[in-house]
Amino acid sequence: MTSIEAKSSTDPAARATGREAKAERGKSDAELDAIFGPIFDRIAEGAVEREIDRALPYEQVGWLREAKFGALRVPVEYGGYGATVRQLFRQLVELAAAESNLPQALRVHFSFVEDQLLAEPGPARERWLRAVAAGTLVGNAITEPGVGAVDRYHTRLTRDGDHWLLNGVKYYSTGSLYADYILAAADRDGERVGVLVDARADGVRQHDDWDGFGQRLTASGTTEFTDVVVSDERILGPGYGVAGPTYATSYLQVVQLAVLAGIAQRAERDAREWVAARTRSYTHAAADLPRRDPLVQQVIGRLSAAAFAARAAVLAVADVLDGVLADGARDEKALVAAELAAAQAQLAVIDQVLPATTLLFEVGGASVVSERLRLDRHWRNARTISVHNPAIQKARAIGDHLLNGAELPFAWSAGERRAEATR
Repeated sequence: MTSIEAKSSTDPAARATGREAKAERGKSDAELDAIFGPIFDRIAEGAVEREIDRALPYEQVGWLREAKFGALRVPVEYGGYGATVRQLFRQLVELAAAESNLPQALRVHFSFVEDQLLAEPGPARERWLRAVAAGTLVGNAITEPGVGAVDRYHTRLTRDGDHWLLNGVKYYSTGSLYADYILAAADRDGERVGVLVDARADGVRQHDDWDGFGQRLTASGTTEFTDVVVSDERILGPGYGVAGPTYATSYLQVVQLAVLAGIAQRAERDAREWVAARTRSYTHAAADLPRRDPLVQQVIGRLSAAAFAARAAVLAVADVLDGVLADGARDEKALVAAELAAAQAQLAVIDQVLPATTLLFEVGGASVVSERLRLDRHWRNARTISVHNPAIQKARAIGDHLLNGAELPFAWSAGERRAEATR
């Protein structure tokens, strides 16, 4: 959680920004579809080839940048589209159906934009909102290799004259290779802070060394900071992992769920198109053509239902977040309700999408597993997204909350929770 986000819960001026953002009407769903639909179609055309070649989608990110996709939530008065949270997630599902790596790569960018919308009105807020409307993208460098809790960051900010120096190594730096700025988490004299770093600054080294079997093109590799100069204005204050209710963890989780919903949508479409074009069947099949076979039809129907359910769950939580953010993210009960809704949706969406990405192979014989089709990417990508914030931990947290009134975890570390429990 950044200082900007923290201010939003206590500052009266900041609480007005949700209403201010709606002062000028944004685009309708139909208008947004007309703008971004053709771009998503272009992105989808090369998805299989990029998967085969491990070709990072720099060009495709450029198309989104030119169309100001990153400014969906930026108010119209600052050059954005003035979209609601629901509209944003609706577009993220469609983008994920075209290329599942891209919404994940932009996840922290959209959270950064929300922090600006919640910030106290002033020159800094306006400057960043206008920068986003001009195409600026923000990546992240939060997690560290070998460090399992945010209260043990090894990345340090140290004073050096009239500025600071950032040193450390981060992993899971999702989207940073595509970004102009990197939101990093660091320790400053025992305090966790968020730092906004120029992605191309001296001393920043980025590596595409993410070795997961899915979501291979998210640029989720290592980022090294060596004596990177940071000015006071780029230190955002308390960083990710500060205890207490926040909109950010539910918001960031629902981006992952939008990815899963998009994967399900693409998996159903790919399976349906493959079956529709197929003329070869089995001697013991119920019909001469696969598309006439009631068993195959049943599979397509179930895939369609999984995609529908996943999308509906994402949009339902987006509706909750719309209310939370429009009110300035200051109502603790509303924040808890959003966190619970996101956690419940996570379990439901995973349980729908993972089986669906396996079921799709039932529509054909050995030819459906052709490397040329790469239909396995849907399961690999879904499985990879699903292990972010493990579902078994979320299920336990939900049960403990509902049965015993236990606090939901939000973003703070297990170490902090244990320390609080012993006081």
